[in-house]
Amino acid sequence: MAVSIRRLVLDSLKPREISIIELSRVLCQVTGVEEVDITVTEVDAKTETIKLIIRGSNINYENLSKVMGEYGVAIRSIDEINVSKTKMVPQKK
Repeated sequence: MAVSIRRLVLDSLKPREISIIELSRVLCQVTGVEEVDITVTEVDAKTETIKLIIRGSNINYENLSKVMGEYGVAIRSIDEINVSKTKMVPQKK
């Protein structure tokens, strides 16, 4: 059995010059991510505090956090997570 991340709620800080449209498109390309919701909760001179809700069948958290870092987005906290057990399917040779 493997454990898959299916939903994450993240409190993050992003630079203002990156739009939430651009960020959502980039994050949706991460392996296992199927949906991205972003809500701006606070705006400062140079940054925006955002709430991200990320859904998918098997979200690769390591790749997700790497991509966020490449765009200057800091994960402040993981506020919610949903995981599930999945049966590992043998790969065909």
